[in-house]
Amino acid sequence: MARNYIHTMFSDEARALQAADGSRGSYARMEEGADGTADPIGEAERSFIEARDSCYIASVTPDGWPYIQHRGGPTGFLKVLDGNRIGFADFRGNRQHISTANIGHDRRVALFLMDYPNKRRLKLIGTASVVPRADDPVLVEGLKPSGYSAAAERAYLVDVVGFDWNCPQHITPRYNEAEIKAGVAPLLAEIEQLRAEVARLRGETPATGE
Repeated sequence: MARNYIHTMFSDEARALQAADGSRGSYARMEEGADGTADPIGEAERSFIEARDSCYIASVTPDGWPYIQHRGGPTGFLKVLDGNRIGFADFRGNRQHISTANIGHDRRVALFLMDYPNKRRLKLIGTASVVPRADDPVLVEGLKPSGYSAAAERAYLVDVVGFDWNCPQHITPRYNEAEIKAGVAPLLAEIEQLRAEVARLRGETPATGE
C-alpha cells in the first residue's frame, strides 16, 4: 500500500495538477487515512528488493541540488533487515563522497529499483544513515555479498517510510549477462545435440566416389 508514499510526495501543487488532469479522485482515495505511518515492507517488496543487482539512490546537496548515484553488486546486495530497514555495503569507488556527504546534511533519500526483463519498478523513500567500517566492521562485513571481492568501506542503512509500485508502461526490457545465458541455454543445448547428430550421420554415411 503506497498510502504514506503518495501522501509524502504529493505537494499541494501536484494535487492541483491532478485535479486539472482528472486523476485526483483516484489518488485521493489512495491517500485516505495517511497519518505518517510508514508503508510496511511486505513479502512481495522483500523478494523484489533482494533480487536486485543494482539500484539508484537520490539525495540532496546542501544547496538543494538533487543528486543520483548508482549502487550495485551481485544479486542480493540489497538486504531487507529488521522491520522497514534495508541496507547495503558501500564499496570503494571514485572517492567523491557526494551521497555520503549529502546524507550527513539531509537524511532523506529516494531509491529506484528496476526489474527490466519483467518491466517492473519499485520506488522507495526513507531516511538514511551511513556507518563507517571503523565504527561497525561486523555490520559492514555482514552486508557484503558472500564471495564478492570488492572492498566494503561503509554501510548504508535506509529506514523506508514509503514505497510505490509503478506501472510497466514505457519500460524497455533489458537483460544482464546471467539472464541472457539462462535464456539461450536451451538453444545452445539443442545446437550441441544437432552437432552430435550431424557428426554421427557423417560417420555412418560412406563418402561418394570411393
